[in-house]
Amino acid sequence: MHTFVPVLLAYLLGSISFSFLYGKWFKGIDIRKHGSGNAGATNTLRVIGVGPAIAVLLLDAGKGVAAVWIGKWLGAGAEVSYIPVLAGLAAIAGHNWPVFFGFKGGKGIATTIGVTATLCIVPALIAGAAAILLIVLTRYVSLGSLVFAALIPILVWFMDFPSDIFWATLLIGLFAIVRHRTNIVKLVKGKENKIGQKVGASSGGKEKAG
Repeated sequence: MHTFVPVLLAYLLGSISFSFLYGKWFKGIDIRKHGSGNAGATNTLRVIGVGPAIAVLLLDAGKGVAAVWIGKWLGAGAEVSYIPVLAGLAAIAGHNWPVFFGFKGGKGIATTIGVTATLCIVPALIAGAAAILLIVLTRYVSLGSLVFAALIPILVWFMDFPSDIFWATLLIGLFAIVRHRTNIVKLVKGKENKIGQKVGASSGGKEKAG
């Protein structure tokens, strides 16, 4: 129970789609039927605007922070130490595949930021700085997201963090690759849309970024 309850709560928390809820409550739309079709901060920026996108980003990151702390608080009496890590992974999985919204969610990067910032702040800051710089230089949010997720386990390894955090961040990186597989193909072909660019302008179809 020390493991099951916090992981389940973290998954349910992660399943709350703030992008979807904002679009539905304030704009009367399903964000997944507009722009890239993704329920995340980047598509919120494209479809609704900067302010809502920042709010969604912070709330989604907050889910990751809260999930790890749920694991720490509710798993405090357990004999295992990896419950916060599992809770963080569950929150990301919930964001990507939310039970409340037909398992159609976002790509988990904002929630990943919250989880990794709580589990391993220094690697998260370094990877985050690299990702932001890359986004500024290239205007590819998906590229920055992938670099962030890929750098975290490498930095965790070299900074000698506990093995459970390394394996968790490696799995998080795989999550990111799976969720961004369409973006990776478009990046290779030079057809990925840039931030501020109309969706589909470079490829004639829907983009699945962010």
